[in-house]
Amino acid sequence: MRVFKFLILFLFCLVVLTIIMPVGQAQKPDTTFEKTILPYLQENCTSCHNAKSPSGGLNLELYQTPASVLQAQEAWENVLHKLQTGEMPPQGLPRPDRAQTETVMRWLETTFAHANKLVKPDPGRITARRLNRAEYNNTIRDLLGVDIEPAKDFPQDDSAHGFDNIADALTLSPTLMEKYLAAAEKISHLAVFGPDVKVQTFRIEPTRPRRMETNPVQITQPPFYTMEDYDVTGISHPGSYHWKYRFPATGEYHFRLRADGARPPGSEPQMMDLYLDGKIVQSFEVPSKVTETNERLPVFMEVRLKITAGQHELIAAFPRLFEGLPASFGGPNPSKKPAPPAPDPARFFPPLPKDATPEQIKAREAQIERFRNRKPQFGGMAVAEIEINGPFDHVKGPALASVQKLYACGHFKGNHQPGCERKIISSLAHRAFRRPVAASEADGLVSIFTKAKERGRSFEQGIALVVQTILVTPDFLFRIEESMRNNRLASPVSGDERRFRNSLREQTAFVPVRSDNDRNQSEAVTSYQISPHELATRLSYFLWSSTPDEELLRLASQGTLRKPAVLAAQIKRMLRDPKANALAENFVGQWLEIRRLESQQPDRDRFPDFDDYLRTSMQKETELLWQSIVQEDRSIMDLIGGKYTFLNERLARHYGIKGVTGANFRKVDLTGTGRTGILTHASVLTVSSYGNRTSPVLRGKYILENVLNAPPPAAPANVPRLDEEAVGAKGSLRQQLEKHRVNPVCASCHARMDPLGFSLENYDAVGAWRAKDGNFLIDPSGVLPDGRAFKNAEDLITILQAEKNAFTEALTEKLLTYALGRGLERADRPAVKSLVANVAAQQYRFSSLVLEMVRSLPFQKRRGDRTT
Repeated sequence: MRVFKFLILFLFCLVVLTIIMPVGQAQKPDTTFEKTILPYLQENCTSCHNAKSPSGGLNLELYQTPASVLQAQEAWENVLHKLQTGEMPPQGLPRPDRAQTETVMRWLETTFAHANKLVKPDPGRITARRLNRAEYNNTIRDLLGVDIEPAKDFPQDDSAHGFDNIADALTLSPTLMEKYLAAAEKISHLAVFGPDVKVQTFRIEPTRPRRMETNPVQITQPPFYTMEDYDVTGISHPGSYHWKYRFPATGEYHFRLRADGARPPGSEPQMMDLYLDGKIVQSFEVPSKVTETNERLPVFMEVRLKITAGQHELIAAFPRLFEGLPASFGGPNPSKKPAPPAPDPARFFPPLPKDATPEQIKAREAQIERFRNRKPQFGGMAVAEIEINGPFDHVKGPALASVQKLYACGHFKGNHQPGCERKIISSLAHRAFRRPVAASEADGLVSIFTKAKERGRSFEQGIALVVQTILVTPDFLFRIEESMRNNRLASPVSGDERRFRNSLREQTAFVPVRSDNDRNQSEAVTSYQISPHELATRLSYFLWSSTPDEELLRLASQGTLRKPAVLAAQIKRMLRDPKANALAENFVGQWLEIRRLESQQPDRDRFPDFDDYLRTSMQKETELLWQSIVQEDRSIMDLIGGKYTFLNERLARHYGIKGVTGANFRKVDLTGTGRTGILTHASVLTVSSYGNRTSPVLRGKYILENVLNAPPPAAPANVPRLDEEAVGAKGSLRQQLEKHRVNPVCASCHARMDPLGFSLENYDAVGAWRAKDGNFLIDPSGVLPDGRAFKNAEDLITILQAEKNAFTEALTEKLLTYALGRGLERADRPAVKSLVANVAAQQYRFSSLVLEMVRSLPFQKRRGDRTT
């Protein structure tokens, strides 16, 4: 019995010890900070970061306890990042023991991770989010079957956090409201009645190729083609012209084209091919009317073609440009015409004076000899002028796509049954507002139709007026989630259309545009799950930059969209849809800044073959790489280290890659080409350069900001300028920058940026390969602040590719910012860390990144009202 009591007492004590042991451990003071962190800071950091000289604005003497570190967590996270990358202590100062540094980093990581777990989840809040221009165009297209890009005349959207879909930046000006009213009237008429267009003339005067200009600056660069090796279709030649034109209606259009340049005497006739959407629709023999001085007289080639409404791609090109020339030119398939007589030197050299000296006579004879022995040159042909007139005999009535999207009853051409208008209006309002429509809202819209009929308007005119009304309501123009919907569409006021439109103008002006992201962190947070329709809307504008389609709205109405299997299936369906190309155009275009290619103007003397076709080909390459990763569900790491890309002949010749012919893009293996991933794309290399030269600083800054999401601080004032004239002449760009960095103010930042930028120096300011910078061999090697060395761009890319989580986190933050339409806050960091871990576990597949993002707290929920 006594043994049993003892055993009971022993077990009781064991349980008590088990309970109180963790408490005692939790209360045990953390001595790591006092014994390790503070001495490390005093020995290695506070000599620069102190009260008297707070380098970088940071005084580390203020932090004497773990609590004080946590109170400035953001600043200390920056300290941690600089320790991880080896940027601190700066180069040139003694490096602390690596084991000590790792101890400090582990303590900071553990401390921050523990603190972040205690933060109450907060999904964040965005304000009513106006449709930006791209979203407006796509929404009109998918809602009404009208593809006319009506927002091209709207004011430019403001950007924030790197994107133009951020709610706080998308304000509503009086000018924009006027544009909305005008666009609504035009769109509604087009959707219901079809185009009402007049014959008009569109005229283009392409820029003359630099090599065909008369300019005192000598062009020393060889062209990317030769007479023996060139694009026989002429499509890739700088003298061809590529353009996109949106034809307003299906009908006939009259084309007038004029060529510039002249074939040499004795040549076979030159042809010009006109392409429409990749197919030759007309071939012309280019008339050769020239003056005595071989100047071309303006002669137009004309053709009339029937073309369907919408945007089409056109090309005017000169095929077999170097064939049919006189044999003396050395081109393929020379002309069979008799050789023209040799030019008379007397036409080009004025007679010498009668008292000319023997030296002058000898010099003139040498000139004539060189003139007679020179190899004849042919600069090529170019498109000089294009006119498009039309449409003639255009097809009247609405497009079939508009009819199918508008008339939910299935009736058209007057066969409308009683009550059909309510079904049409309710269906349209549901799709336009992206949510269920209350009976009172439908009643208000139907009353507009009814009053139009009472005033003698037709059925179609009544529907057009309702469409026009819907397109200027806040619920269409803004993505308004439930808690921020202050004003739903009320019943229309009585009176004429002018009074009603004025009321809409006033109503829209009250949509809130102020952000609430800067809340007091000490306040409690409430959050709620967004509705199924709001989830469908967030999803569609994230992946498609457009309104939800019928399937998404149906699943939202059924309440099944949020089910894991259904949501995953919808994401995969949406990513396979061509509308997902909007991610490439709108997200990638802004993330990688390749939208700026449109305004990039490389120096025409240094880069004489750069033209608009090369510009668009550059951008297309990057977009196609992204699209292949999305559609094939490849690893996002292919963006950095993929050994493949997509090229057409023009871009392949620019890169010096052989075996790619024709205008069509195709997948190309990059093994052995010196190119890997987006960092060696000409699009990225061009937007991260100046117009006349490369910039390791710009390129290094570009990598830090866009690839690693670790932007450097702003440059200090009064930084000395680089000697531009000396670059390539007195020394390479690397040598000039090394002199520039003698200034210690410059050296502190350049040690981080320049090695990244120098790795890309073998690619010139428009992304072509080069071995020299002027007269000097290029040295693309470098050492990162943490001591890792590389020999060239491919070595650096290997290093970046090894840091999978660093790139994944950077891409995640950029994509989540774009998806949410707001800047990320501290409360979003746990979600980002979780996303990165989950994507890594799924081999970095793109679909896993999107699915995890859509499932995340910030995407699924929204911050509620403040509570105290």
